[in-house]
Amino acid sequence: MQQGIKAVVFDMDGVIFDSERLVIECWKVIAHKYGVPDIEEACRECLGVNSTETKQKFLNRYGQDFPYDTYKGEMSKLYHDNYDGGRLPMKKGVVELLQYLKENNVKVALASSTRSSVVRQELTDAGIIEYFQVVIGGDMVTRSKPQPDIFLKACEELGVAPQEAFAIEDSYNGIRAAAAGSLRPLMVPDLMPPTEEMEQLSERIFESLFEVKEYLT
Repeated sequence: MQQGIKAVVFDMDGVIFDSERLVIECWKVIAHKYGVPDIEEACRECLGVNSTETKQKFLNRYGQDFPYDTYKGEMSKLYHDNYDGGRLPMKKGVVELLQYLKENNVKVALASSTRSSVVRQELTDAGIIEYFQVVIGGDMVTRSKPQPDIFLKACEELGVAPQEAFAIEDSYNGIRAAAAGSLRPLMVPDLMPPTEEMEQLSERIFESLFEVKEYLT
């Protein structure tokens, strides 16, 4: 393990689970039903932020009378009906990386903008929750990514300094949050390609978690 590193903090959606793509597909179904334009663009704008920020971004785009809660409820039901119970596909290399960190006594946390109850259930269903000493959901901090609060809370509960932790993220807002919190950001892009800003903020950019494991070794 790289010298000076005591912990790794994972994002969940788009890093551990191939879920962001599936959420967008479910939103497309709802958008088609109700005639909502440019839904994929709207979803991509919300990558990495919590539910409160997501709702506000939708209202800013579609108007304050947009029935977000109703449509989101339908989308969530469609998503959970299809992917709950361990059916959510994991990204390649997740288990191998988590096992490596466990074998090397590296502390591991999860810092996701998703609600903590959903995070814990999805990790449990996938059979990997035992790898995480700390699980922080978006409802456990006041400010969403790109603010660093969720990463700082994860480090605090792990008992490590932010500078002693890698943060593995796929979203722009996640990388911004990790960098703002003085963690060492590692980007594994999912739906959005790395930009010049991401190249500057990230310590390294990888194609997969297998490459992350090699980098940490």
